Amino acid sequence: MKEAKGAIKTVYLIASGDSRASANIKCEPTQVEMERKLIAAVVALGGQVKRAHRFDPAKGHGFIDSQKMGMEVFRSIPDDAAVIVAESVWQFSNHVLPGLTTHAGPILTVANWSGTWPGLVGLLNLNAGLTKAGTTYNSLWSENFDDTFFLKGLGSWLKTGKVKHDLKHVHPLSKVDLPAAPARLGMKYAQQLRHRKAIMGVFDEGCMGMYNAIIPDELLHKTGLYKERLSQSQLYAKMLTVSDAEARAVLDWLIRRGMTFHWGQDPATELTITQTLEQCKMYVAAVRLADQYGCATIGIQYQLGLAATCAASDLVEGLLNNVDRPPVKHEQTGQELFKGQALPHFNEVDECAGLDALVTNQLWIQMGFAPETTLHDLRWGREFEGEYVWVFLISGAVPPAHFVGGYKGASSDRQPAMYFAKGGGSLKGVSKPGHIVWSRVFVDGNKPGGKLCFDTGVAEVVELPEAETQERWQLSTPEWPIMHAVLKGITRDQMMARHKSNHIQVAYAPSQANAKKAMYAKAAAMAELGLDVSICGAV
Repeated sequence: MKEAKGAIKTVYLIASGDSRASANIKCEPTQVEMERKLIAAVVALGGQVKRAHRFDPAKGHGFIDSQKMGMEVFRSIPDDAAVIVAESVWQFSNHVLPGLTTHAGPILTVANWSGTWPGLVGLLNLNAGLTKAGTTYNSLWSENFDDTFFLKGLGSWLKTGKVKHDLKHVHPLSKVDLPAAPARLGMKYAQQLRHRKAIMGVFDEGCMGMYNAIIPDELLHKTGLYKERLSQSQLYAKMLTVSDAEARAVLDWLIRRGMTFHWGQDPATELTITQTLEQCKMYVAAVRLADQYGCATIGIQYQLGLAATCAASDLVEGLLNNVDRPPVKHEQTGQELFKGQALPHFNEVDECAGLDALVTNQLWIQMGFAPETTLHDLRWGREFEGEYVWVFLISGAVPPAHFVGGYKGASSDRQPAMYFAKGGGSLKGVSKPGHIVWSRVFVDGNKPGGKLCFDTGVAEVVELPEAETQERWQLSTPEWPIMHAVLKGITRDQMMARHKSNHIQVAYAPSQANAKKAMYAKAAAMAELGLDVSICGAV
């Protein structure tokens, strides 16, 4: 147990960043201001802060930007020192995991609360990685680092090395009285999956240092799912075999469905039709490779190799997750592949989301519900008219069936050049009002041998006024698809304290009653597959 031996007086502060210099440089001023407020709070409570690494004038930022640098930084930090990881940006967890997972002193992860500067997204990813590693840590978040919640938590950590969060919303499945019918349905489905087995196609593991997103094979195999390890280079090679006519046919299909593409002329800053057609080739190639290897679900990394090679994968990912999508035919036989089916895609090769997506897709089909599912980032949120409404947002993978208006409500904007030098478009829209089941599979290394776990709950997707939607988009990433979600029976801070990923899986149900039925069925299925299941929020 990493506890403070008496009150903490000196804190070593580190900041993990992106591996892409452009992102770090842009975020540097925000990080500096965040650290200024955080350090002032520590000092006001009687502590002092030493920053463990300096601003690098040659790089133009002061972030730890590689695993190599992270190891070097931790060599200068006393083994038993108290460490704060301060995050106001998206960060690559592998930069600091080698140091944190072997550190003997108390660890506190801290993030800003902002949609524009996604420190809380980076924090959730890091926390999930530390959980998978079985590393003890504490965590806090704040908008201005002067609120009661933050200062009380920080004061507790400085005194004891611990922060206590309210987790009354978490209900272990053993303490929940599951309705019999959905429980039987879920258990029967899980037994079928484990007997039949299925293949997960993984186009390179470990996207952006997401250690938490890799399920060890020995844990995954117990569920009946097995990895087919593929390569991004193999996907690109397959794209080169797709004809211009095939790519054009995909694009024409989307245009006939009413989808809008915001094309321009400058490929460095605008979406071009050439970039979109390259994405259409990736879509065809991905479906053909999934068929070739017998994959029931696939995940494309698009970092960092493909990002320097071709247009973004996001349009592709959203199309794959939709039942109604452009037809792709076998190269030799001409047979349509996966006809009338979604091919569940797990964004950023998050294998935890991949297992979740496959179970959701197949179980929803058995229940007669629309099976489209996707992951989002738990990006940010704020109150609206007295209710806390989360912004769920992701660069890709959202199926048009989730949008108001379907394809007619979908558009494609050029991905931000800071992250996507080769361009390519998103699959953007506003998620329709309705009831959803949310969930997260994660690995808990604190349990003997490591254990797959599953949290789930119900939520309502709400419609907000157009002005509020647009403001939330502008405060986050306006090129990306958005969902306005109200989590039932869970406060903001409860969700942050428990959730073990930056990602959250969602799927619609026809009604509130059906959402609860689906949640119970899925909980029973995951328990039958051997996961430790908890139902969160309203039961």
